[in-house]
Amino acid sequence: MAAKKISRRQALKNVSIGIGAISMTGSVLASNIRNEEKSPGNKQAVTLKGNINHSACRWCYQKIPLQEFARKGKEIGLKAIDLLKPEEWKIVQDSGLKCSLATDSFASISHGFNDPKNHQKLQQQYLELISKASHVGIKQVIVFSGNRNGMSDEEGWEQCAKGLDPLVKHAEKNDVTLIMELLNSKVDHKDYQCDHTPWGVALVDKIGSPNFRLLYDIYHMQIMEGDIIATIRKYKDYFAHYHTGGVPGRNEINDNQELNYPAIMKAIVDTGFKGYVAQEFIPTYDNKLKALQEGITICDI
Repeated sequence: MAAKKISRRQALKNVSIGIGAISMTGSVLASNIRNEEKSPGNKQAVTLKGNINHSACRWCYQKIPLQEFARKGKEIGLKAIDLLKPEEWKIVQDSGLKCSLATDSFASISHGFNDPKNHQKLQQQYLELISKASHVGIKQVIVFSGNRNGMSDEEGWEQCAKGLDPLVKHAEKNDVTLIMELLNSKVDHKDYQCDHTPWGVALVDKIGSPNFRLLYDIYHMQIMEGDIIATIRKYKDYFAHYHTGGVPGRNEINDNQELNYPAIMKAIVDTGFKGYVAQEFIPTYDNKLKALQEGITICDI
């Protein structure tokens, strides 16, 4: 059904009215952003409510040079960029944004801390990464469990705890939090072990440090377990970071997919969360930054 053409200002106004209004006008906003001129974004920074610290994952926008992405991202409301390597940190910081989640090329989703064969090498690499991050004021570094490969939950917890122990202690001394990402093992990361919230929560409890927490990826956990808002409320103290993404398909988070992101964001804000929510969807619009702006607007409750 064709959507009525409205201005960007009116679309953003409509979206900000409330959760109900957002769900009614989502198609209009999406249509506007798809059909707008391919300009780089607003000439003046967008004014947002300030309840959500907006970030975006770098890998979703690889075709846009990082300096340009940071500058234009700031214009549309980003405070930070996720999943940056050390050589990228200064570029983003010089643009007035932060690195909300650090990584490096050695970080592996499939070969992680549940395999003792990986411990020595990963410990050496992560000790250096944590120190580098701390030196420039970056507060979070991502880690992964690795694939299960027939391993039991109990063995996975035990090996992850052993492998992470010296790193968590180093992170404590350097005011850095290690966060393990919850990922789906059905569609995107077959056999990944940290694929359910209770598994990750049990590991956090086992490690027992405020400097080890979880990255709750809403897209991935909708696929694995659903019940997103109840999970956020129940395990709020275990989550240090959030990622978005439309289900199914991992594309835009508008009303062409099944998740009610304004309601999810309200639940996050209601928990008192002060960290970052990073957009991690793969944009399908010709104008990728307009897709990102739409996602930020939808989440800005």
